[in-house]
Amino acid sequence: MIAAFYERRGPAREVLRVGELPEPEPGPGEVRVRVRASAVNPTDTKSRKSPAAMQFPRVVPHQDGAGIIDRVGSGVSADRIGERVWIYEAQWQRPHGTAAQFTVVPREQAVPLPDHVSFEEGACLGIPAMTAHACVFSDGDIAGKTVLVTGGTGAVGWYAVQLAQLAGARVIATVGNEKQERQVRDLGIEQVIDRRAPDLARRIGTVDHIVEVAFGANLPVSAEVIAPSGVIATYASDGVSEPPLPFRPFLLKNVTVRFLLIYLVSAERHRAAARDIGAHLAARRLRHSIVRRFPLAEIASAHEAMEAGHLDGKVIIEIA
Repeated sequence: MIAAFYERRGPAREVLRVGELPEPEPGPGEVRVRVRASAVNPTDTKSRKSPAAMQFPRVVPHQDGAGIIDRVGSGVSADRIGERVWIYEAQWQRPHGTAAQFTVVPREQAVPLPDHVSFEEGACLGIPAMTAHACVFSDGDIAGKTVLVTGGTGAVGWYAVQLAQLAGARVIATVGNEKQERQVRDLGIEQVIDRRAPDLARRIGTVDHIVEVAFGANLPVSAEVIAPSGVIATYASDGVSEPPLPFRPFLLKNVTVRFLLIYLVSAERHRAAARDIGAHLAARRLRHSIVRRFPLAEIASAHEAMEAGHLDGKVIIEIA
């Protein structure tokens, strides 16, 4: 099969190669997927350039993708052969991700993909949609509550806005420019605010729940707007990686701060997310945002586009 891979960590153009590798075979409880689209996530680029030692001698990158099951391992019904699926966490603690013509995953990590959803759209889901679901719902029902989503056009924020709205919450989103504002308003969100507004906290008001992409940078505003017994669910803090916590303001409001790394979320929570996302897909209630497409041969350029940032949508690798 044709696959992208690296055998040492470093800059994309220096370490990523595309070539022939043996086709993987599914083991017990696994399925093999003929991959049609693979998504690039920040976790993929961070892992590739990490200074840590390689976990495996060779890594086929990417956690998320979509395609068609073509083989199954023992214990998996042969009825699944031919099923369209989206894939999540394919490369978590495994050497073979979705940047290849074939990948193998545990059967529960290949989720049915409705016929009307393209493989490219299916590849958008995975980490972003699962993380969004965990951030929105890990602390209970949000119907009737006010939810603030920072970075409403980001990969996670895009799905968090939609999932919160579908669950009956009043949603507020912050964005970085007018184009992003139009994108989020097009989802039906009425209160969309420029994150650089000098009176940001006043414009936000009081919120019950925050889905946070920039935890450290946004702490002063979060401490001001979060309601008593509110929840801040955060999955990233790249700008300020080790922020000091405003202990007393949070203490006096009885605030819950939930840190979410989707790989470590419980199996039950993963199943709930896959079930809910699947139901919304089947009912055509979710919209997807793709900003760049690359062939597998140009995977280095795709990684560089992700690392450059300022993307209002997903970077997808199309696999012939």
